[in-house]
Amino acid sequence: MAHQSVVQDAVAIAVTANLPVILWGAPGTGKTSSVIALAEAMDLPAEVVIGSIREPSDFSGLPVIRDGTTWFAPPRWAERLAAGGSGLLFLDELTTAPPAVQAAMLRVVLERTVGDLRLPDAVRIVAAANPPEQAADGWDLSAPLANRLIHLDWQVEAADIAAGFAGGFTVPAFVHKDPPPEATVARARSLVGAFLRVRPELVVAVPDGADRAGRGWPSPRTWEMAAKAVAACEHAGARPEVEAALVLGAVGDAAGFELVTWLRSLDLPDPETLLTDPWAPLPERLDQLHALLGALVAHVRADGGRDTWERAWSVIARVAKSAPDVAAGSARALVAGRPEGAAPPAAMLELAPILRVAGLLP
Repeated sequence: MAHQSVVQDAVAIAVTANLPVILWGAPGTGKTSSVIALAEAMDLPAEVVIGSIREPSDFSGLPVIRDGTTWFAPPRWAERLAAGGSGLLFLDELTTAPPAVQAAMLRVVLERTVGDLRLPDAVRIVAAANPPEQAADGWDLSAPLANRLIHLDWQVEAADIAAGFAGGFTVPAFVHKDPPPEATVARARSLVGAFLRVRPELVVAVPDGADRAGRGWPSPRTWEMAAKAVAACEHAGARPEVEAALVLGAVGDAAGFELVTWLRSLDLPDPETLLTDPWAPLPERLDQLHALLGALVAHVRADGGRDTWERAWSVIARVAKSAPDVAAGSARALVAGRPEGAAPPAAMLELAPILRVAGLLP
């Protein structure tokens, strides 16, 4: 699969899942036209905002008096997006924006707020930037802003450009898929959480150089984006290289490669299989048990049924016999999600010593 096709699919999935993404590539390589084509295919009105010709007040709002109070008035592009209820905000030439403008953009990307106007949750954010060494008067992306985006490298391939000139530039066929359901997101979050249990030093790794600070790096925020990307890829049936591009773009190459490799080596049984077959084999590795129970708790919470909740305790009890510490963490999460009217099953009572250690029983 060509690299550009992988990036195009990754952008489409990120936009579908409402994950902010930035495309890095040389000027004049079709980043803008590709994003606009994607917005048209998804029936999203697009607003293009070029950072290099904007002032900080274009994002923080101009102070005006309204009804006797100060109101930070948003620009017209923000009002149009808010009035439409959805859309795609394309922040172009990000690295040619001075640091003061980049700082003002932080709130737009993170809180979806322009002046005193909050953009609807359905507004997607895509950015593009030329590498600082290729941009006129270029600036490195600040670490706080970089940490709010998934970074993808846009590379031009002659065959794709030739095909685009001949038959028009295409967008991925699955762009109209709905975002992943909450249960899928919860399962992906539990898997990422299990990974960070065995690699806690990767939870936060602030880059020590200016060149690395402007790209993806591990933090709780970017791990959350990586989990949502994994869920979106699973829901869309995306190819592994697309999932890898999004994960590495969120948390950086080193940490992202570790997560992708770990996910592909898990080979976990389906939670429903564990709930219906009390003798289903369990993995032996602790990291696999963490991931297994995390996925089980996410499945039980998504199901919401009393019977499912009660049967899950049998699995927790089996794990507790060989790994009580792993079982204790999942027991705490299971207790917190107890459905109304569910009775403590016998298996839960067998875990009384573990529950006391976890502070769940007096």
